[in-house]
Amino acid sequence: MIRRILTFLGAALVTYVLAALLASNSALDSIVALGLPISLGQRLSANVHDLLGMATSFLPLVVIALLIAFLVASLAARRLPGLRLPLFALAGAVAIVGIHVTLKLTFDITPIAAARTAGGLLMQGAAGAVGAYLFARLQPPGVARSPDAS
Repeated sequence: MIRRILTFLGAALVTYVLAALLASNSALDSIVALGLPISLGQRLSANVHDLLGMATSFLPLVVIALLIAFLVASLAARRLPGLRLPLFALAGAVAIVGIHVTLKLTFDITPIAAARTAGGLLMQGAAGAVGAYLFARLQPPGVARSPDAS
């Protein structure tokens, strides 16, 4: 049980870090495209700032979305065990894209600028897919125990 929780938290953290760094660097690339130079130090500083700054808002959403996605993927994988890894990856991608779509439809906001474009939204989904795939690889499928097992 502890291993499963730690694996889940690790997968959520990987997803969050990838999504936040993709968002941060997308915004920085937009600034560079305007002709303004950004040094490596400024880029690193912005990345750290965004990782810390989004931890109180975006990270909890990622954890909740992945928890729901992994529950659904686990149920689906019981019926389709040969597709377990792609099912989890798909669930992770849908979870992160779902955060952005839900915020847009519910509150008419897109707090992560990168998610305002199809490419940026796809990259956010890729972050979810990577984290979920990692979870599925590190966490073996549940094994049914007999009531007598200790």
